[in-house]
Amino acid sequence: MKGSAKGRYGLQLMVELALQSGRGPILVDAIAGRQGLPPKFLRVLLGGLKTAGLVKVQRGPSGGCELARHPSHISALEVLEALEGRFGGLSLPPDATHGARAVRELWTRSTEAARAVLKATTLADLATRQQALEVDSHGYSI
Repeated sequence: MKGSAKGRYGLQLMVELALQSGRGPILVDAIAGRQGLPPKFLRVLLGGLKTAGLVKVQRGPSGGCELARHPSHISALEVLEALEGRFGGLSLPPDATHGARAVRELWTRSTEAARAVLKATTLADLATRQQALEVDSHGYSI
């Protein structure tokens, strides 16, 4: 299993939106600055997230983006699949032979376990954990 930049940055974007939930649209440049991510790439990611119904994007002077649903109603799996397609987890090389059945079974179980964790973890969970980590590392809340 290898996480792509799309998935990692997309989750960071969505966690930031979860942290700012209820405050109205947030400017992409503000999110990029806080998360240390490229604004152009975030704008590309927002297209897929909007299409999936996970974010609302508002243009104009008071524009920006915000979650389309409450953070507790959006899973990490939904975000990843909106950006990368169906989460397939670990994959075996195409030359894996029939003698690799035990390994193939392990890969399948690992993928199912990863999907279950991602599906059970919401943006609200990630935002809460992010806040706790920021308090631990700085001694104060941001």
